[in-house]
Amino acid sequence: MNIINALQVSPVFFISSVTFAGLILGSFLNVVIYRLPVMLKREWVQQCAELRGEQIKVLPTYNLAIPGSGCSQCGHKISALENIPIISYFFLRGRCSGCHARIPLSYPLVEALTAALSGLAAWHFGFNGILLAALIFIWAMIVLTFIDLHTQLLPDSITQPLLWAGLIVNLHNGFVDIHSAVIGAIAGYLALWSVYWLFRLLTGKEGMGYGDFKLLAAIGAWLGWQLLPLVILLSSVVGAVIGTILILAANRSKGSTLPFGPYLAGGGLIALFWGNQISQAYLTMF
Repeated sequence: MNIINALQVSPVFFISSVTFAGLILGSFLNVVIYRLPVMLKREWVQQCAELRGEQIKVLPTYNLAIPGSGCSQCGHKISALENIPIISYFFLRGRCSGCHARIPLSYPLVEALTAALSGLAAWHFGFNGILLAALIFIWAMIVLTFIDLHTQLLPDSITQPLLWAGLIVNLHNGFVDIHSAVIGAIAGYLALWSVYWLFRLLTGKEGMGYGDFKLLAAIGAWLGWQLLPLVILLSSVVGAVIGTILILAANRSKGSTLPFGPYLAGGGLIALFWGNQISQAYLTMF
C-alpha cells in the first residue's frame, strides 16, 4: 500500500518506475520479436507437411520461454549478467562473449524505445487505469514495428487480439466511445483494403499486405475513426521521407519493398499522444 501511495503522490517516482518497468519489459519484447516469426514458420511448415500427407516430424520445443536465450551464431547461453537491458550491450561492446559475433543494434534500441515511450505514457496519462491500456497499445506497436522490419510480416496473433482489446477498452469510453471504436475498426480495414485493390487493378502488383489492413483496423478500434485520416497522413509522410532516405543511403532501387507497418505504428503512436491536439490545431487554422 505504501508503494501505491508513493506512486500516486510522487510524479517523479511514478514516471521513473514505469520507465524502469518498460526497460525490463523491452528485453522480453526482444524475445517476442525474434521468436514469434520463427514459431509461426515452424507451424506453417508442419501444416504444409500435413496437407501433403507427409509424416510430421517432432521438433524440439521452441516458444517464448524455451529454450533459454543464447547466441544465434554459436549457441552460447546468455547469462543473467549478459542479459541486463542496454547495459550488457555496451559492456559486451555489442558482441557475443562466446564467438564475438556482432549483436544486432535493434536489441538495445527496442529496450530504450520501450522505456522511453512507457515513461512518456506515464507522464502523459498519469496514474490511472487508462495508462495500462495505453502501455499495451505502445508495446504492441513496438513489437509489430520490429517484426515487420525484420520479416515484412504483421502476425495475426498480435493484430487480431489487439483489435479486440481496443474494442474492450472502449466499451466504457476508454479513449473513445464504443461507437467510434467499432466504426474505426471497420473504416481502418476498408481504407487500406480499397487502396490495395485499386493499386492492384491499376498496376497488377500488390502494394501492401493484408497485415497492414488489420493493423490499421486495430488502431481504429483503439483511437476511433476520427483520428484515422491523421494516422494515414502521418504514416504516408513518414514513410515517404524515410523510404527516400533509405533508397539514397543504401543505394536501393525504387522498386525495393519497404514495409508499411512501422509507419502505421508510428502514426498510431503519435495519434495516441497528440492526435486530438493536432486535429484541433489543424481545424483552428482553417
